[in-house]
Amino acid sequence: MTKVFSGVWPLLLGIVLIMLGNGMHFTLIGLRGGIEGFSAAELAIVTSGYFVGFLSGARFSPLLIKRVGHVRVFAALGSFMSAGLIAFPLITEPWAWTLLRILIGFCMSGVYVTAESWLNDAATNENRGKVLSAYMIAQTLGIIGAQGLLTLGDAATSVLFIGASILVSISFAPILLSVNPVPNVEVARPMSLRALFSNSPLGTVGIFLLGSAYATQSGMGAVFGSQIGLSATHIALFVAMLFAGALVLQYPIGWLSDRIDRRKVILGAALLGAVSCLLGWMNDGGMGFLMLSAFLTGGVTTPLYSLFLAYTNDSLSTEEMPAASGGLVFTFGLGAIIGPLVTGWAMETFGPYAFWPVLAITFLLIVLYAAYRITQRAHSPADTTESYLSVIPTASPVAVEAASVWAAEHAEQEREAAELESAEAEQETLSPSDPSRS
Repeated sequence: MTKVFSGVWPLLLGIVLIMLGNGMHFTLIGLRGGIEGFSAAELAIVTSGYFVGFLSGARFSPLLIKRVGHVRVFAALGSFMSAGLIAFPLITEPWAWTLLRILIGFCMSGVYVTAESWLNDAATNENRGKVLSAYMIAQTLGIIGAQGLLTLGDAATSVLFIGASILVSISFAPILLSVNPVPNVEVARPMSLRALFSNSPLGTVGIFLLGSAYATQSGMGAVFGSQIGLSATHIALFVAMLFAGALVLQYPIGWLSDRIDRRKVILGAALLGAVSCLLGWMNDGGMGFLMLSAFLTGGVTTPLYSLFLAYTNDSLSTEEMPAASGGLVFTFGLGAIIGPLVTGWAMETFGPYAFWPVLAITFLLIVLYAAYRITQRAHSPADTTESYLSVIPTASPVAVEAASVWAAEHAEQEREAAELESAEAEQETLSPSDPSRS
């Protein structure tokens, strides 16, 4: 294990620091926005701006890398992102924050593309799965840790925004000082939505709805906490629980999906998400149930992302997976743009607790569509499906492609090993003393 990570630990360290800064700013938007008197609808537009930028960055960052190289793109985007974080407390207007969020989303997406290109290049076929899993864990730990840092300052001042900017700035040092430029990143042209839907209706519709749920949780969770009167410490804990749940439930859900019909696992996970949201909605103000609802809701969201990727890949050839990965990332991004806008409107119209019913309805739509698709297509045996590999929703197409290809190759290796083991067992039963041989 030590040998596996000896060459990639600077990248992982840099990613943790980046996520500390980015995770702080996500929650700070809700905290400071509440202090400034921004409405839920205004903060929803600010939240969606990030995903507009993120989707644009995933499309254009590879083109920038081809023109000027990884190092220059990485350094330039990091500088703009750091500057954007400092600018938030300087211009406390919704329109300005929306523009800054678009900028930061674009930069963050480009940073992911660049870092994941280096990470993928540093990994080998033998350790790629472990490296990608470590990368996803590093991201999640960074987001959770960021919530703890929010308790060290006052959101009404500039100190936390400055702290987030500093973390992002220093995160580039271990990466830029330890890696060498790699060949220009190649990201396949995304598969069209029509082709994607034709190959996997459930994967396409499900990941669109999941994009809405994920963006609502990560972007509007702090807004919800602020509007119901939670303290800054409790808001930070609430957001941390959303991501802690994903860290805990990722493995058991993935283990299950490699053994039974993935559509049933998708249905069950989404149903658990819907029930946990209804518990949050009916909560009478007790912190215990509120945190449990956040833990379970966030706990199924990230595994569902990996499930939809794995299920879509089950119906594709290895050659089609890169293009499909790009299409799924794009579809997820569209949902992430729309979700906060719908949630913000609902919270503005019906009150802050509308946060939970909107999420519950989104999960229930996944449940209903998964149940419908189970009746429309035969179940693929577990030994013919691709392996499950955890991928978090913030990953760029580079990591999604790498994970998809690894999952296909790993599943093929397991099938070949199982066939060889079966053949050897059959050979042993047909010994020379066996009467059937005479």
